[in-house]
Amino acid sequence: MLFGLDGVELSLIIVFFCLFMGIMTGYPVAFAIGGSAVISFGIIAVLANAGILQKEIVDTASEAYREIVASGVPKHDITIFKFPQLPTELVPLFERGVDGAFFRTIAFVVNRMNERVLAGPSIETLLAVAMFVLMGIALERSKIANDLLTTMARVFGPLPGGLAVSVVVVGAFLAASTGIVGATVVTMGLLSLPTMLRNGYSPQLSTGVIAASGTLGQIIPPSIVIVLLGTLAGDLYATAQEKRAKLAGCTDALTYLGEPAVLSVGTLFQAAVIPGIMLAVMYAAFAFGYALFNPTKAPPVTFDDEVTGTPTSVQHKLFWFLGVPAIGLLLIGAAGTLGVAGSQTISANGNASLSDQGLLRTNVSDQCKASLIELHGQERWDRSVAAKAAGVAAEKADENLDQAEVVKIAATLPPLSMVLLVGLFFISLVLTTTYALFPGDVPVPLIVGGVGVVGAILVDALLVQPITSPGWTFLYQAIPFGAILYGLRYAMPKLAEIDLLRVVFPPLILIVAVLGSILGGITNPTPAAALGAAGALMLAAHRKLSEDGDGRGRFILMSTFAIVIFLLFGTNFDLRTGVSNIGFENWVAIIISVIAYHLAFGGLIYSCFVLAGKKILAPVVRETAKVTSMVFAILIGSQMLNLVVISFGGEHYIQEFLLSFEREWVVFLIVMMVLFFLGFVLDFLEIIYIVIPIVGPVIYGGSLDPKWVTIMIAINLQTSFLTPPFGFALFYLRGVAPPSVTTAHIYRGVIPFVLIQVVGLAVLWMWPSIVTILPDLMK
Repeated sequence: MLFGLDGVELSLIIVFFCLFMGIMTGYPVAFAIGGSAVISFGIIAVLANAGILQKEIVDTASEAYREIVASGVPKHDITIFKFPQLPTELVPLFERGVDGAFFRTIAFVVNRMNERVLAGPSIETLLAVAMFVLMGIALERSKIANDLLTTMARVFGPLPGGLAVSVVVVGAFLAASTGIVGATVVTMGLLSLPTMLRNGYSPQLSTGVIAASGTLGQIIPPSIVIVLLGTLAGDLYATAQEKRAKLAGCTDALTYLGEPAVLSVGTLFQAAVIPGIMLAVMYAAFAFGYALFNPTKAPPVTFDDEVTGTPTSVQHKLFWFLGVPAIGLLLIGAAGTLGVAGSQTISANGNASLSDQGLLRTNVSDQCKASLIELHGQERWDRSVAAKAAGVAAEKADENLDQAEVVKIAATLPPLSMVLLVGLFFISLVLTTTYALFPGDVPVPLIVGGVGVVGAILVDALLVQPITSPGWTFLYQAIPFGAILYGLRYAMPKLAEIDLLRVVFPPLILIVAVLGSILGGITNPTPAAALGAAGALMLAAHRKLSEDGDGRGRFILMSTFAIVIFLLFGTNFDLRTGVSNIGFENWVAIIISVIAYHLAFGGLIYSCFVLAGKKILAPVVRETAKVTSMVFAILIGSQMLNLVVISFGGEHYIQEFLLSFEREWVVFLIVMMVLFFLGFVLDFLEIIYIVIPIVGPVIYGGSLDPKWVTIMIAINLQTSFLTPPFGFALFYLRGVAPPSVTTAHIYRGVIPFVLIQVVGLAVLWMWPSIVTILPDLMK
């Protein structure tokens, strides 16, 4: 052994050194990673073939080893780290020699490329990366950030530190609509940094808040980091829990955990919403507090040319902007609490699986039974046994209920649909906000719209039952919703006169459509990403036509309305044409959906034609291809490096070291600290695809909540964009900053925001429910 280190330890040092030197050469990261994999494997192979590199293992033939095994310790728990007193022996670094390791690594590379890049089950989810990138770049090219920054500066500028707060708000907004850190940082650096400096803001605060706000796209959904990390974490969690279940004596993870070992990207999006908003609030609070203590370095700024509607009294604004929404929320909450509103889904009590009822499988071995009781407690086991004795089936019961049972179950459901009630609440906000801003206008259309809202509630309570078909439901609600549309037709153009609403509303609708479909469980991230990409192209085309004063943008508005119609009919009617019995109302729905689909598709094609004519489509597609190719190239290179580490036992060595700590939280804390410091020299993509596959089986193989673990890692990876010297956000901002702003200003400016992220991680560590509450509620 050299320097007291065995072959595995020296090989890990060689791999890391080659990776670091490869990145320092300045070559593209994807090529540097792949090249460092080849070079490090060659160096290790030469040294191992010369007998210089050998690994130290426990001597399984020794008497001390046999005594520990006889005492009941499992063989897989006997390692050098847990039992350093055991005799050891030196063996070749590669068990099958250098040639065997080479061909085995080549086979691993081919199989891993097929699984992760070409034809594996995670490819569909990875396609969402390309769609979200296209969505973000299309919105960035449509100059939406320009209007957002200008408008938000007018809103928050008069406050102390208002320009900095406006940058945080825009950063959060762009994070939810684009998620591209480079584009966000560069855009805000070009637009807001000169304005902030011109108005007396310190360079440190200005650069720090721009760089930090630009990285919010890595945690606020839809986030590319969460898509990539979630795809990998889902596989690691499922595999690790299956192994954990086998070690516990159970047949599979479902039996051992009492629920499927599944971690989806959609669930992670739900878990990331509150932490992302929390970070944005902490950034804004720091900027505001900094301005209070240093008023000369972040002074208020006033703008004069904002359109705000008809001047009204403070009492009028408080009542309509705060009082009316609060009353609406209280009424909805009371309706849900009293059982007046709720789910209209008909299901029998017996048609839920055991895991849905919180029960466990009881037909298990004695070892698995003991493991289940240790994990879940004696009370849950006894309840599961009692339920089994009472005849509760282990699998899903027959869902085909006869008509009498359907009517009986429907009579027990609330009279109002909570989904409809929430939708009408947001429609009412549009109507009331219009009156609040323009009280002097004749409010007849708004009154008609309000009557339509009340009428829709009454129709749902009196005429629409849970067993009412979708066709009759649409007919019953036709008149009330006609009145609502009449009110909205008056309200929407009036609201468009307000700068803030005109700028925020279109992308906000797109964000709600994309995130709502994912968070609501309507679809998975890939179709939602496709919807977002199409919507972004149509929004960009409409904006360009509006700038030119061209009335042809109305066709795009009709197409977006057709998308809404298509989604409504698709979620409420059975649109399958291959079934044997298609009712009349389903035929009508199919015809309307086909027409809406072709109209929407025509709008998308027309939007692409407009963007191509404006010389925008080609740069958008080219930039999307560049970013997506970079992601997949790094994926390939990092897999090669990861497999090199596996070839000489480095992955097993690191996992044994982590498992030598008895407490799970200690292991996870070590991993988090390592990831934090690696963020100083590595990008988040390298960390995801090189480090996470190595430590993942350990941190996802215990009892820690996988949602919480993944979001903590995602926020930790977010710091890799900010930490000097290789933070990408710092490079982006340095490239567009004026000469008066030095690199030292940028480094000093981001330090408080890095500390804020550390505080945010500490808050989530102390209160994990901040991460898990929304997924649990959505479940």
